[in-house]
Amino acid sequence: MLVFTQMPVGDEWIPHQAVATSLATVVATGAASAWAHHRRGAVRWDLLVRLVPGLLFGAWLGAFIGGWLPDLWLKRLFALFLLFSSVRLLSRSSAQAAQAPFSALDLTASAAAFGALSALLGIGGGIMIVPYLARHGIALRHAVGTSSACGVPMAVAGTLGFVLTGWGRPGLPADSVGFVYWPAALAIIGASVPMATIGARLAHRLPTTALKRVFALLLLLVGLRLLTT
Repeated sequence: MLVFTQMPVGDEWIPHQAVATSLATVVATGAASAWAHHRRGAVRWDLLVRLVPGLLFGAWLGAFIGGWLPDLWLKRLFALFLLFSSVRLLSRSSAQAAQAPFSALDLTASAAAFGALSALLGIGGGIMIVPYLARHGIALRHAVGTSSACGVPMAVAGTLGFVLTGWGRPGLPADSVGFVYWPAALAIIGASVPMATIGARLAHRLPTTALKRVFALLLLLVGLRLLTT
């Protein structure tokens, strides 16, 4: 959103294009990250298969809702989510108490909620999925790896949803397909895919608590910036 204000993108659609373009990049970045985690045995494919139906439905629904939300609402929603996530990360201990095993209803309903929020906010969903899996006794490295893989089907469904809801809207740049601004998406993918593999490698080496605090502070700064612009 901040970068698009400096580019030839119609002001009316900046939040929508930022969210949709971000989702398009998650398809490639998430796939690269998931592959890197898979090579280290950190993706729980059995859980992923059970999560996918809810993720797809939720992401599709979230994209259609996001496509029709006023731009200011979408921007404020994203800012508030960042602030909430930041406070949550800073206030929680890294230790998570294991809960009961997953039920089919809980897994599907939670996946649908994660998919909808991820599509609305243009994110891969790790900030929601990782704590959810960890609370159910999944080892943190497996939670992170599985979350990376979850981002791919969510992002595909969300991207398609924003393509359809943005199709034919007046004022969009010429290189847009629906709300997805492909020049920006391709530029981001070119830089983020190689860094995603490095990030996955570092996630298995760096202290979890320090990573959480740095990430929380970044979310806090971005959220405050969006609320004041």
